[in-house]
Amino acid sequence: MPADSTVDRRTARLATVTLAVVAAVVTWLVAQRVFPYHSLNHDEAVYLQQAAMLLDGQLSLSPPVEGVFRPWFFVADGGRLYPKYAPVPAAMFALGRLAGASRLALAAIAAGNVALLAGVVGEAFDRSTGLVAAAALLCSPLFVLQSAVFLPYAPTTLLNLAFAFAYLRADRTGDRRWAAVAGVAVGLAFFSRPYTAVLFATPFVCHALWTLRDLGPAVRDPRAVVRAVRARRVDYFSPLSGQADSSPLVRQATTAAFGLAGVGLALGYNTLVTGSAFLFPYLAFAPADGLGFGHHAILDHEVDYTVTLALAANERLLSLFATDWFTGGLLGVGLAVAGLVVALARGIDDRQLALVGVAPTVIAGNVFFWGNYNVLGALDVQGDGLVNVLGPYYHFDLLVPTAALAAVGALAAFGGCRRLVETRLPGHTPQVAVAVLVVLATAGVGSVTAADLDHRIEENMEPTRTFERVYEPVEGGVPGEAVVLVPRPYGPWLNHPFQVMHNGAGFDDPTVYALAGRPFAVADAFPDRTLYRYGYRGVWAPWDGSPRAARLQRVRDVTGENTRLGVTVGVPANADSVTVRVATDDGSAYHVPREHGESLSLNVTVTPEEARASVDGRRIEPAPELDGRETVRVTVFVDYGPRGGFAYRFALPVRVDGDDVRALSPVVRRCRGARACDDGGTYVPELAPEGVFVRATLDPERNGKE
Repeated sequence: MPADSTVDRRTARLATVTLAVVAAVVTWLVAQRVFPYHSLNHDEAVYLQQAAMLLDGQLSLSPPVEGVFRPWFFVADGGRLYPKYAPVPAAMFALGRLAGASRLALAAIAAGNVALLAGVVGEAFDRSTGLVAAAALLCSPLFVLQSAVFLPYAPTTLLNLAFAFAYLRADRTGDRRWAAVAGVAVGLAFFSRPYTAVLFATPFVCHALWTLRDLGPAVRDPRAVVRAVRARRVDYFSPLSGQADSSPLVRQATTAAFGLAGVGLALGYNTLVTGSAFLFPYLAFAPADGLGFGHHAILDHEVDYTVTLALAANERLLSLFATDWFTGGLLGVGLAVAGLVVALARGIDDRQLALVGVAPTVIAGNVFFWGNYNVLGALDVQGDGLVNVLGPYYHFDLLVPTAALAAVGALAAFGGCRRLVETRLPGHTPQVAVAVLVVLATAGVGSVTAADLDHRIEENMEPTRTFERVYEPVEGGVPGEAVVLVPRPYGPWLNHPFQVMHNGAGFDDPTVYALAGRPFAVADAFPDRTLYRYGYRGVWAPWDGSPRAARLQRVRDVTGENTRLGVTVGVPANADSVTVRVATDDGSAYHVPREHGESLSLNVTVTPEEARASVDGRRIEPAPELDGRETVRVTVFVDYGPRGGFAYRFALPVRVDGDDVRALSPVVRRCRGARACDDGGTYVPELAPEGVFVRATLDPERNGKE
């Protein structure tokens, strides 16, 4: 590390360890208190599912039932499922789980990033600058929040910083072992997030080429190389030799060789999971989800990503980065700009230029990636999109050069103020004045940072409070060995949005989660488990305080010559009338009781041929016919006249097996209208208004008797 007159090596190490420990503690606390149920970015569940698979030695899943166990962002390939993301971040999270808790990995990654940034900036500039840069990184809202979630950006930056540190150390010392470490780190970074690694490494690759501009005669002359080999000068060519080497050729070749090994590892993984070395899983999932301009699409979302749109999106993201997501907001970014001016004025060297060069490559490179448009949501809506709660995370690596330059600017400003005060004020007054200036500057930057961070944490706490309500039924675990059927508000995906409800790799955890679309198949696949159904009340908008509550309903599985559903529902005193409808795919029947009291009772008897219904003992005609497997739908509409009304809705899954009828407990909903009612209408007894209640039973019948 370059000599430094103000901070000795021992003090620098102690300060670096202290900052790293603080980063670990802060990350752990934020992860536990702000994101106990994970964030609004449902990609977290992908990495956690993948981590579980790696711990079980699996790269893909083989679900027991097709169509109801596909996790979010998993590729369906025949009878197997594999994630669209590379396994490197998930492997880091898995190490945390092996150590006792997955969030230990988050704390370790955060600590590593802070410590490595101190080392990288210390190598490029000096130890004082490295420590200030590490502190700036630690205080950045983008760093604090992204480090506390199971996403790949902080882990990949850890690998990128490990590469940068090892590369600069090898460049300074000539030690080929550090060159090998740099190659391993950049190779793993490529395996983790190829484009991110390329953008970060490009300035260092340019630096490496620059160091080869003046090769020695032994390298210029191939015959000299051959003579060296014949002379068995193995120590010179051994990439793992610790010998210092003034010639950069072998050192850079070592880094390149190990880096390319990482590329080969990524291509080998592609071959295993997609069948083609050059088909990355994310492109197997969505072939139009790539780089560059033009048409891009993923699932039902598509856009014509033009240059104009790209520039507008990235301008917005960089503006947010500068104002809300870096330490001190515009004050911190202003210090970084001042630091660049200072570095240029002093004469920036090639090593510093490599580090600072990460900024333009990250900024320019992200223009070509349409994901930066997607994190913004609607461009014309302020505060829309995931960027509002998790920041411009595709620009996470931009924290590295920005923190470094901000440190240069801050120290230059401090030094300038100190010299100015010392020339103007006598005695001990300069020290007091400098201390006051430092306190005021720190307070200014700190207050802006605290306000930004507090605002962003509160933005994330709103969904967390909602998650606390809606996950309460499964918070302490589901009793016994269970299977829980979950709704699908965003389509046929597990963990989207219910991230805490992810399965183990072998679908053999005490609680298994499945989509509700094929309940009989799920029940048959797990005959020894108790079946439950999970539902929630309200629209799925946790950022807006909804759903209001959730319910875990026990599901009975009965079979008989007939099955009978008995229902009693409450009728509020101010209701004008009640209408009952019983329907199958082949027909329906209606009944309007002439009189009603405070409750209404109906029975639906399902035979292999039809669904016979009666209300308060009076049969409803005609009886809708059945055709094998379907859902018998019962609606009780309570009408308030001009004031509207509400409906009870029951969806009874039935299946005819020869002479028997099999049925599962019905889905029960309370809906605001007679027609429209989705998963958000789940009946939750605790939220029912006065006079509204449901009692339902499901029983088999044999020979006309129960």
